[in-house]
Amino acid sequence: MTIGSKQKKSQKSKEVIVDEKSPLLPTNHEGDSGSDEFNGASFSGAVFNLSTTIVGAGIMALPATMKLLGLILGIVVIIFMAFLTEASIEFLLRFGRTSKSVSYGGLMGDTFGKYGRMILQICVLVNNVGVLVVYMIIIGDVLSGTTSSGIHHPGVLEGWFGEHWWNGRFFVLLVTTLAIFAPLASLKRIDSLSYTSALSVALAVVFLVITVGITVFKLINGTILMPRLLPDVTSVTSFFNLFTVVPVLVTAYICHYNVHTIDNELEDNTQIKAVVRTSLALCSSVYVLTSLFGFLLFGDATLDDVLANFDTDLGIPYGSLLNDAVRVSYAAHLMLVFPIVLYPLRLNLDGLLFPSARPLASDKLRFASLSTGLIIIIFLGANFIPSIWDAFQFTGATAAVCIGFIFPAAVILKDRYGIATKRDKILSIFMIVLAVFSNLVAIYSDAYALLKKNPSHNK
Repeated sequence: MTIGSKQKKSQKSKEVIVDEKSPLLPTNHEGDSGSDEFNGASFSGAVFNLSTTIVGAGIMALPATMKLLGLILGIVVIIFMAFLTEASIEFLLRFGRTSKSVSYGGLMGDTFGKYGRMILQICVLVNNVGVLVVYMIIIGDVLSGTTSSGIHHPGVLEGWFGEHWWNGRFFVLLVTTLAIFAPLASLKRIDSLSYTSALSVALAVVFLVITVGITVFKLINGTILMPRLLPDVTSVTSFFNLFTVVPVLVTAYICHYNVHTIDNELEDNTQIKAVVRTSLALCSSVYVLTSLFGFLLFGDATLDDVLANFDTDLGIPYGSLLNDAVRVSYAAHLMLVFPIVLYPLRLNLDGLLFPSARPLASDKLRFASLSTGLIIIIFLGANFIPSIWDAFQFTGATAAVCIGFIFPAAVILKDRYGIATKRDKILSIFMIVLAVFSNLVAIYSDAYALLKKNPSHNK
């Protein structure tokens, strides 16, 4: 048990040493971040984890972007944003390899120093806390119901069993947190979430299949009108409004903070480019189909959160059952996405608070304290800040644009190692201009909409 143990740890051996006193799961005693028997993540596991990082709450806003852009331009923009996302991730991976950085924060620190790393970590905190609070709010709305403008929208549990204390928002979210979020958040390797990630992707596909099936049924019955193919641009304002979809799409594709972690755990890290491309192709397909069929189904009545459209009578057989299936599958999907988004949030908070400490996974007390503290903050936010959407548009979208486009482009333009091509720099400038301009337009549009909602500001 102790004889030759150090030699065994120094290499990846294919021999299996059986000891009746050994635990079933390997325990880390040496302070490294992984277990001795972990030889690397598989290609499929990496694809599922990255895809789960990408496909989150943003998918529900995509049919609304299609309503604004029209079918043709909407599909083109979704695919175009996937290519831009792939380019920005390639920038991070290439410069990360050159600088020997094992994280996004490490690359920012190498390029811009301590403050560059801190700015990135703060952006990840703002983005991911906002995202996770929104996830939990949506789960609460779906399962327990919500009241908006004096109108109560019953949740799935209320519809099934009636209104009781045990299917109220607080209790449902508490049970979800203790039974699902806490156990999954206790896993120290992101590869340990590969099976739940695969299930999460499958649930997103279930949502898509049901939506497609309903739409095709209504198309055959002739109860769906042909939607707009191109945007309705009648003024300068309506033209600028088209750019408000950019932060939404960047948020939908954001996954940059997990790419290095997934790369570090790959058994063969030369596969990371293929992992990124496969994940983006898979998610883009889901996004295009969801946007297309969601907009076809609801047309100009498509809401900002298309899930809210499934609260009405679909006018088809078993419509109520299908409504519930859509909402439950989506809520379950978000439950399984939660730990994937929490993982980089915890790492970046740890890096911000304890920059010189030993690896987080090797310090059980620090790992448990950060995990518990973050989950409590997110839980309280979801219960006591139910109207998070406007704040999320201002903070989350801005942080996401920085993480997805501005920071990778800045790394290229700084070009500390002299490896950026002319094409890289032109593309980086385009990313920054597009991100800054579209975000300013989006923020102005949101602020203007808020002022219009409150007549007292106009007096």
